[in-house]
Amino acid sequence: MTGTTSRFYDTLRFCFRRRSAKCCAKYFWIEGLLYLPTSIKIKDPIEIMAKFDAPVIQDNPSGWGPCAVPEKFKDMPYQPFSKGDRLGEFKWLTRLELLTKIRDTQVSLSPQPQDLQFSKSHKYSSQFGGGNQHAYFHEEDETSFQLVDTAKTQKTADQRNRMRFAQRNVRRDKDRRNMTQFNLQTLPKSAKQKERDRMRLRKKFQKQFGVRLKRDQKSQACGADSVEVRSDWEVNEEVDFPRLMKMRCMEVADPVDIECRGALEYYDKAFDRVTARNERSLRSVKRIVHTVTTTTDDPVIRKLAKTQGNVFATDTILATLMCCTRSVNSWDIIVQRVGNKLFFDKRDNSDFDLLTVSETANEPPQDEGNSFNSPRNLAMEATYINHNFSQQCLRTGGERHKFPNPNPFVE
Repeated sequence: MTGTTSRFYDTLRFCFRRRSAKCCAKYFWIEGLLYLPTSIKIKDPIEIMAKFDAPVIQDNPSGWGPCAVPEKFKDMPYQPFSKGDRLGEFKWLTRLELLTKIRDTQVSLSPQPQDLQFSKSHKYSSQFGGGNQHAYFHEEDETSFQLVDTAKTQKTADQRNRMRFAQRNVRRDKDRRNMTQFNLQTLPKSAKQKERDRMRLRKKFQKQFGVRLKRDQKSQACGADSVEVRSDWEVNEEVDFPRLMKMRCMEVADPVDIECRGALEYYDKAFDRVTARNERSLRSVKRIVHTVTTTTDDPVIRKLAKTQGNVFATDTILATLMCCTRSVNSWDIIVQRVGNKLFFDKRDNSDFDLLTVSETANEPPQDEGNSFNSPRNLAMEATYINHNFSQQCLRTGGERHKFPNPNPFVE
């Protein structure tokens, strides 16, 4: 092959290599002649060629398109998916719910491919179209919307004057504090301490007065009427609570005991040492000591009405009248006029003698039927506790203080 180097530019060189062969054969074609090395053994070209296996093609002789689904893949659900899809909803569904959701989704949702790229409502939808059954779609309920007026309201003259007066009071208090601080700097030590004490007491009084004023101004919920007001009743006079609080009684003489009847037991001073650690259980008293009666049924009042007095009432009725401006629950009193005498009575089978619980509280008990915390049940419980405690703290079975006349209610 010497002397033929200049001719290599006009020749074609072909090189074929096979991975399984231990040697390499090179063929040089020069002017139509083939030159081979003498030490290389040439194998059969059929043995060193690549093999090609033709795939199995399923032919559909009865129609156009793919053939029937194999038995092992029959009735198997298939969901087109992509690894780039976003998970919008994760939920376990039964077969019936899944089929229903697929049917509803196919009917109600048919987005176009070009709209899916720019619509925010299809952010979590699949690009293959079949993933919409698990996609999230925000549905707005128009029934939950309410129109809100955001326009700035015009303040009335009363509101403007109120704000102006409040600002003026704030400035006046600030100037007063500054003046007080300036005066304290010029006072001696003892005078400064007295001035501080006076200011402390003044703040305490203002705080207590403000809390009391706030409590008085709080509106209380009115309960049910104690008696049904008929339309044919004639209203002689109506007095509200503010007018009743301003009324003042004339000067009266000191009270005088006309009659004292019955006997009283002495108080047990051991109850003065009752604390949270040294407690005592409340016992039930099996005796009747409080006789509940009205004015006209009291034998002593009947006897006194024949000789002296012109207005008669029991202690419970009189206490209710004195505290009427602070009452919240409804009550009524029957006034009977006999000649020139007045008798204040209560109605039969009423709650007049029951002790109320949290009647004037900020959150009074609500009437919830047969609940344990209803106003009537709490009142009955408080009355029962008061009856037992008032007798438990007495020294029973010992010496008693007796009045001149016997108890008219004891047979």
